[in-house]
Amino acid sequence: MSTSQAPEQTTNASAADGSTTSSLFDSARGTAVKLLMRYEGSDSYIDKLLDGELRRSELSPADRALVTELVNGTIRWLSRLDWILTGFYHGEFAKCLPLVRNSMRIALYQMLFLSKIPPPAAINESVELVKRFKGEKHAGIVNGVLRNILRNISNIRYPDRDENIALHLAIHSAHPNWIVKRYVDRFGAEEAEQLLNANNQRPSITLRVNSLHATVDDVEAMLDEAQIKHERSPIHSDSIQITSLRDVRSLPVFTDGYVSVQDASASLAVRLADPQPGMLVYDLCAAPGGKAVFAAELMKNSGKVVALEMYQSKLKLITDNASRAGVTIIDAIHGDAREFAPGTLADLVFVDTPCTGMGTLSKKPDIKWRRSLDDIRKMSAKQLEILEHAASLVKPGGTLLYSTCTIEPEENQDVVNKFLDKHSDFTLVPADSRLDPSVCSNGFMQTLPHKHHSDGAFAARLQRATR
Repeated sequence: MSTSQAPEQTTNASAADGSTTSSLFDSARGTAVKLLMRYEGSDSYIDKLLDGELRRSELSPADRALVTELVNGTIRWLSRLDWILTGFYHGEFAKCLPLVRNSMRIALYQMLFLSKIPPPAAINESVELVKRFKGEKHAGIVNGVLRNILRNISNIRYPDRDENIALHLAIHSAHPNWIVKRYVDRFGAEEAEQLLNANNQRPSITLRVNSLHATVDDVEAMLDEAQIKHERSPIHSDSIQITSLRDVRSLPVFTDGYVSVQDASASLAVRLADPQPGMLVYDLCAAPGGKAVFAAELMKNSGKVVALEMYQSKLKLITDNASRAGVTIIDAIHGDAREFAPGTLADLVFVDTPCTGMGTLSKKPDIKWRRSLDDIRKMSAKQLEILEHAASLVKPGGTLLYSTCTIEPEENQDVVNKFLDKHSDFTLVPADSRLDPSVCSNGFMQTLPHKHHSDGAFAARLQRATR
């Protein structure tokens, strides 16, 4: 029996106390344990599992928020939690029952990081869940381990920083060793730690103001009226960051099209491309349509934006976002960015390529556990293939905008430099000619989570010669 199937396959079975297990996972903590078990037993990303579960769930809004916090928080701090549990568990922690393992992880996460939940309450919840499902013996083990940790929580020791800085950061800051080594080599230990810590911050929601319908002052007034705490992005003046709310999609400021949810770094990439009214624009990897919609807004809804998406199921995301924003010049179509051949050359082509997402670890913490160095290398080959085809769609004198949401050089400047080596008719337009120098490096746009309070992202503006 795989761990991902355990909850479903035992839905109608009897628990240790005689009740059916269908009710064991109805609580917020039970749901979180179930999702972690599924995550361990599959190659799915946790945001997809969470979304599917919460759509089917009858949990209250508060419990939904708790499930999201417990699941994302536990995965975010996984190696640190497991280091501690391994030290207190008698036997091989990695081989204990999935229910036991994940119940202890969730309780320990609450003990370490959620100050509003008393540690004894967190322990009791996990013990009770294990008791009802697996009986007194396993519950006793969970209770003993967690209470022993609680008694000694101020004495927990991590790998010595002076002896092995990479191992210390990998455990204490909860990142795979290969990522930590790359960061330390690239940035130095001090800045690498700042980046790791930024990756571990709970993500904020960033709203980009739709200039067709409102000003930033208008939107801030609406947020003030709704008593939602907010602050302007330090890198994009038309973006507002919210940290006190999980979801804005039910608020009038969103449903009426005054804002779109878009990270400030993505907005900067569109600013770098500088779309103008009347242009023909191709967005080759468009879903969910954020860049296409922003381009249409900057074009004042004049011209045409063709938003290409490889997955047919995602086309509705683009059309829905365009409709809500009130833009009518976007044509969302199905197609492969490596094969798209519309017959007309464009003024501007966006290539927001698929990437490893290594700049979005705050929002998607499981990426760091799912990705490998080999993924980065494989992705860069695909990115170059898409970029080279995109170049054939740009008219003489037109613009090619390459962007990613990763901070890995192999996917960013290395891809662009390889492209420029082969295409002498394109040149790099320095990013600081259109953006603030604080978000630019070596001619490229480059944001970093610990410096810019945004996703880590990259963009390059490439200009095609007039002949």
